[in-house]
Amino acid sequence: MSVPGVERRGRGALSRVLVVDDEADIRELIDLTLARMGLAADCAGTVAEALALLREQRYQLCLTDMRLPDGEGLEIVRYLNESGSDVPVAVITAYGSAENAVAALKAGAFDYLAKPVSLEQLRTLVKSALRLPSEARCAAGPLVVGESPAMQQVAALIDKLARSQAPIYISGESGSGKELAARQIHARGPRAAAPFVPVNCGAIPENLMESEFFGYRKGAFTGADSDREGFFQAAQGGTLFLDEVADLPLPMQVKLLRAIQEKKVRKVGCTAEEPVDVRIICATHKNLRECVEAGSFRQDLYYRLNVIELRIPPLRERREDIPGLVRAMLARICGESAPTLTPAAWEALAHYPFPGNVRELENILERATALCSGACIDVADLQLAAEEGPDPQGGRVGESLDDYLNRLERQAILAALEQTGGNRTAAARVLGISFRSLRYRLDRLGMEV
Repeated sequence: MSVPGVERRGRGALSRVLVVDDEADIRELIDLTLARMGLAADCAGTVAEALALLREQRYQLCLTDMRLPDGEGLEIVRYLNESGSDVPVAVITAYGSAENAVAALKAGAFDYLAKPVSLEQLRTLVKSALRLPSEARCAAGPLVVGESPAMQQVAALIDKLARSQAPIYISGESGSGKELAARQIHARGPRAAAPFVPVNCGAIPENLMESEFFGYRKGAFTGADSDREGFFQAAQGGTLFLDEVADLPLPMQVKLLRAIQEKKVRKVGCTAEEPVDVRIICATHKNLRECVEAGSFRQDLYYRLNVIELRIPPLRERREDIPGLVRAMLARICGESAPTLTPAAWEALAHYPFPGNVRELENILERATALCSGACIDVADLQLAAEEGPDPQGGRVGESLDDYLNRLERQAILAALEQTGGNRTAAARVLGISFRSLRYRLDRLGMEV
């Protein structure tokens, strides 16, 4: 079967790419570039022609313009997602159209290119897309996150996010496992063979930020005795993980935004920019939206980083995961000679609030294995007594003020929703707040009700 108006080239057993653009010269340029890479291409000029080809032919990649004569490239992105296809699709957007790029990534696009199309960026994108693991090969080792429903959702989302190049914002309290999630996203995606570079943004002096991120040329400043690569160059082809991104000063946020949008960086002391191929994953224990409202974080950078949010729940919200985590950690700490816990020790852990989350649990177990005598860990070895139990004000010792207030707010919202049978509008009236404010609080607290 042939589709009218569609150009078909490069038949054979080669990897096949679908190119969708209403401009013949752009189709020709992309087609020639793909041919030089040893790839076959079919070219279409409309959404209808593209959908017809997708129903007829199996592709390893789809490249589509955002604006087409009979619709938008987002229709193709949605079609592939809704049909359950694992074909990665990248969109081509107008220069400077950040909103379109973000919309495409949110809709499920693998990546995007800005016009005028850079052939170097095109080749990099194609190579990355064709390295995507198939569904059969996607299980790159077990992801030990827990058996609770909340963490099963996290695991499923990690697998999905690994197949995209969209920037990801990982939210969660300190010690909840944000970097582990970022490493899993990297390890399960097409960039797994390239570097994963973690950066603690709060640990870099402000006057060194630009040179640390982008590198510098010899002689750029006093002490610059040789050329040096920055974090972006170190992560070339891989993933740059920006931990505690909310701690970046505003001037550095402007430079980071440009690097993300243009996919280029300029070393300190250099006049020319150089292209970089880096996926950005960021995290912070702070609420980025509140930082935007307070003026300490740029709104445009927030929208570029927060294309997709992955929330890691605190350990106290998934207590059913504690036994599995304890066994896995003890096996890692002690190997085959790992001690067991007495029933009283299990009970103590089950009721402990874990203000430091998974990281605190690991520290507790490392301490307990050093203190325990014999092959059993008892309550005294855990050293939890000082942190257990309610405090006189009705909170819990060891729980931060933010956590305590969030818990009370969550309880009040749940009580109002139960009182109104789940009616959010009525619940907002009971709470004495607007419906919009209730929606914001539900989103901020990660409550899916």
